[in-house]
Amino acid sequence: MPRPAVKVSQQQLASELGISQALVSLVLNGHKQGINEKTYTRIWQHALKRGYQPKGMNLSQATQQSQVGVIMRAPLQLSTPSMYFGHVQQGLHTALELQGFTTVYLGSEGNLETAKLQRFFQSGHLFRGVVVLGEVSPSFLDELRALERRIVAVSARHPGICHSVVGNEPQALDMVVRHLHELGHRRIGWLGGNIGLGRHESRFSAFQTALTQVGLSLDERYVVKLQQADRAEGTEAAHMMLPHAKRDDFPTAFVCYNCLMAAGAVRAFVREGWRVPHDINLAGADAPPQLPFNDVPKITGAGTDPVKLGEAAARLILASIGTADESFTDLILPAQFSLGETTVALAG
Repeated sequence: MPRPAVKVSQQQLASELGISQALVSLVLNGHKQGINEKTYTRIWQHALKRGYQPKGMNLSQATQQSQVGVIMRAPLQLSTPSMYFGHVQQGLHTALELQGFTTVYLGSEGNLETAKLQRFFQSGHLFRGVVVLGEVSPSFLDELRALERRIVAVSARHPGICHSVVGNEPQALDMVVRHLHELGHRRIGWLGGNIGLGRHESRFSAFQTALTQVGLSLDERYVVKLQQADRAEGTEAAHMMLPHAKRDDFPTAFVCYNCLMAAGAVRAFVREGWRVPHDINLAGADAPPQLPFNDVPKITGAGTDPVKLGEAAARLILASIGTADESFTDLILPAQFSLGETTVALAG
């Protein structure tokens, strides 16, 4: 017969932690006011690890103190194909798990109305904070911040409002443009997506600056800006350019907003009889993932590893204390260049 589980007492926990039983009792009864955030978290983590079962509170409620909420920008949903944020979440979850925490998907900005947010973050809630994936509206962020001040934004910056972690967009675009320039390309176009988001504006601005740095200028006739930024938009952008392909000044290369758009553009050009990269070069302005498409070659690109963005977000959220006088960190991670099969030296 298995032995029954031994109940651990608050007195035992206090002794093991080297703190007073009164403080342990306050924390395990849900009191947070006036208690140091790190001490509060330490007590709960140790209590749950030892199998402590709080009275009047079910286990799912008790374990929330070891959870970090995850919210996605609109219009993304959990079911939206987004390899980029999938990798971010992987890095976030893995890094948090190593520290005894886990992640909980709370929803998307588009379906988290005020009432739902208030239910998640009632007074005395036990979530350790929220990581927001992508750029959300200022009004949504204000509503969220009124309920929970420990917030980290990934791939978006909100100076003076919350912590953030972003990739070095200027560095990434400089790498891509210099690579194409070194291959002999002098006519380079832009296939953009997620127009209206700060992330697109940051990349497009960095692209223009990078062209200037190598003595090139951008021909606005070969610039496409679309609302979304997936493979379908890459295909659409390429088709928008194809009617101009007979011009003598048609680009020999295009830089795409991301590698998913680049993959879509590759497909479009190939279906029209173009050889990639011999007839046209394509590169992405982010870290190229291992795309699961047998008919698409590895994309050349440069950007910050999204897994590392998630890992950095985990460190920031665990360090956040949520007080009114907390200083905010805007963390910029370096970009890396990845040579693929979609760029080649210009013939002749």
